[in-house]
Amino acid sequence: MLKEFKEFAMKGNVLDMAIGVIMGGAFGKIVSSLVSDVLMPPIGLALGGVDFTGLFINLSGAAQPSLVAAKAAGAATINYGVFLQTILDFIIIAFVIFMFVKQMNRFKREAPAAPPPPPPGPTNEEKLLMEIRDAVKSRH
Repeated sequence: MLKEFKEFAMKGNVLDMAIGVIMGGAFGKIVSSLVSDVLMPPIGLALGGVDFTGLFINLSGAAQPSLVAAKAAGAATINYGVFLQTILDFIIIAFVIFMFVKQMNRFKREAPAAPPPPPPGPTNEEKLLMEIRDAVKSRH
C-alpha cells in the first residue's frame, strides 16, 4: 500500500501539479501585494485620496467612522473596497495565466511535426495477387 502511494505521488503529473499549486499560491501573494501596495494607492490618490480597503457599507445602522471601528463594534458590513481589490487581483492573475497558456500553445504549434512514416511495401499476399492480375491481363 505504501509502495503504491509512493509510486502515485512520484508520478510526473502529481508532482507537477503540487509544484504548480505552491508556485500559484506564492504568485497570488505577489499579485495581492502589487495591487494593494503599488497599484491601489496611486489610483486612490487620483480619486481624491480614497483608501479602497476602507470602503464599506455599514448594515448595523449605527454610524461608524471606519471599517476598523465597525469591525471592533461587531457591526455587520459589506466591504466592497476589499472586494474591488480582490477583483483586480483576479484580473491580473487571469491575464498572466492567459499569457502563459498562450505562449505554451505557441511553442507547441512551433514544434515541427514528425514526418509520416513511409507506407509499408506490399505484403506477400498482395504481391501474389498482383502477379495473378498481371498474368490474367497478359492473356487478354
